[in-house]
Amino acid sequence: MLKAGERAVDFVLKTAEHKEVSLSDFKGKKIVLYFYPKDDTPGCTKEACGFRDVYDYILEAGAVVVGISPDGEKSHDKFRNKYNLPFYLLSDEDHKISEAYGAWGEKKMYGKTYMGIIRSTFIIDEEMVIQKVFPKVSPEGHAEEVLELLRKS
Repeated sequence: MLKAGERAVDFVLKTAEHKEVSLSDFKGKKIVLYFYPKDDTPGCTKEACGFRDVYDYILEAGAVVVGISPDGEKSHDKFRNKYNLPFYLLSDEDHKISEAYGAWGEKKMYGKTYMGIIRSTFIIDEEMVIQKVFPKVSPEGHAEEVLELLRKS
């Protein structure tokens, strides 16, 4: 997993609206880049809605939120519309960007081992340097934790 002090890996991925977005499009702003496993599942919905609920405060702190999962654009579109999510959700179907950040790895559930997204968040500064990494995030209260950090920086 990438660490604080390292340069963020730039990328180009598609949004729910089929628009290409690169991380460098946000240069000059702080970026809350979060990786999550799957649209419209309980934990991922809780995390996304948490970011939605504090989004105006995140904007006031000079940051934007970008979510990445292996889901396709249609799935992201439904998820965004269902929960009124005001930020970008990007499709990393081949999980190359998740791998580059170290957010793709071995997971275990019900005694089975498989590869998948490791729920994690990266706070990236205006110069594209990672300032903070939240590995193995718990969705409950995570958005508030991120907001508190942004307000201090």
